[in-house]
Amino acid sequence: MTANDYLTRLARRSEQVGSMLCLGVDPDPAALPAGFPAGVAGIERLATLLVEHAAPRAAAVKANVAFYEAYGSQGIAVLERIRRRLPPDLLFIADAKRGDIGSTAARQAVALLDELGADAVTLNPYLGVDAIEPFLERADRFAYVLCRTSNPSAGELQDLAVDGEPLYVRVARRVAEWAASRPRLGLVVGATAPDELAAVRLATPSLVFLVPGVGVQGGDLAAVQAHGPARAGPAAGRPGGGLLVNVSRGIAAAALAGADPAHSIEQAATDWSARLNATMGADHQRGG
Repeated sequence: MTANDYLTRLARRSEQVGSMLCLGVDPDPAALPAGFPAGVAGIERLATLLVEHAAPRAAAVKANVAFYEAYGSQGIAVLERIRRRLPPDLLFIADAKRGDIGSTAARQAVALLDELGADAVTLNPYLGVDAIEPFLERADRFAYVLCRTSNPSAGELQDLAVDGEPLYVRVARRVAEWAASRPRLGLVVGATAPDELAAVRLATPSLVFLVPGVGVQGGDLAAVQAHGPARAGPAAGRPGGGLLVNVSRGIAAAALAGADPAHSIEQAATDWSARLNATMGADHQRGG
């Protein structure tokens, strides 16, 4: 397999579904539809509905591992079953935000890539490149490194000035340097910080982005459309431009509306998939 297999699969799937939608499967125990069982059984039921009725319209599925780990071994078993439900052409991202000293990171990579079978993971860059490398040893896998996140206090550290530019820009540039010899790296950049998103794209024209925050968090979709797709490198010019835009609660919450949770989820996924049409990535790469 080649280093760009992940991006090739992503482009193929984005073209197939016509969208850059990344479906977040993060079932909240406090937001289960009426009649769903409490606890881990309700979590699995909602996650299964999302996979069955929303995932067919998505380019990728992202599961926040903490929503399953909270239930111990039972929750991990649910996550493993959800993973097995996904078809081979649908990319699966383990949102685990891992990254530790080399020997620990190596075991984290085994857990997420080999045992869970994730196609990609999210990683924290704070420990440096040796915490990233164990996740890049498999040529067909990928890693998204936290850069400028979507949470309210993200700027507390990420906006700190380092030699005249924000830390998040320094992180973006450093990941681009790592990617020169490790071409399986992208960035997590939140839609709630549109100016920062534009700055990261300017600093790293070829890195692909995973963008959270356009749904319930109210991120700037126009900025994502303008600056999310890659402008250079292997993803540029392909359907979607390598961009994935994550929507979790914006789709899962639809299960609370109406008498038929499955139908409501399907309709919400259809609407978001259309809003995140993959052709807009190509349009912006052409300057359209």
